Amino acid sequence: MKTIAFITSNKGKVAEASARLAPLGYMVVQKNLGYPEIQADSLQEVAWFGIDYVRTRLRTTFFLEDSGLFIASLAGFPGVYSKYVYQTIGLQGVLRLLETKPDRSAVFRSVIAYAQPGQDPEVFVGECVGTIAKDARGTGGFGYDPIFIPQGWTKTFAEVSPQEKNTVSHRGKALDLLVHKLTEVLSP
Repeated sequence: MKTIAFITSNKGKVAEASARLAPLGYMVVQKNLGYPEIQADSLQEVAWFGIDYVRTRLRTTFFLEDSGLFIASLAGFPGVYSKYVYQTIGLQGVLRLLETKPDRSAVFRSVIAYAQPGQDPEVFVGECVGTIAKDARGTGGFGYDPIFIPQGWTKTFAEVSPQEKNTVSHRGKALDLLVHKLTEVLSP
């Protein structure tokens, strides 16, 4: 089995990635290197900075993931600041910001940056369109999962199994692209 490092402190993300990469023969190893998340306009910028930072400290194949929730009626907020907003005002704070907003549409975006020694890094982007629920629902998942309802669904990500979530989630779509890349790497 090959080893691939996932640079994250989030065990939920590691579980999702492990489930996707294990069938390819990869064991995902969590590395919490705490790379700085710069103030940037896009998740891609944060990911590229993270790749450059980690490459100076780790000389093995790895990937990192940055994601954000972009709410239309809040001009894309919290966006690249999703982690900070979650840690400071939480789900209830976000729901309070939306109390008077009729438009609850949102996009969950995930950017996976992948690097292997001697190769140029690559970035894979996945998106999931949906809406923000009126209240937090469900006990599964992590982060914004209890308030995000994917388009065409009536349940939040936190109300479904991880397998169901990954069929449409932003991270699931970005992981699909990483899986495609790793399949190419494994091919002769």
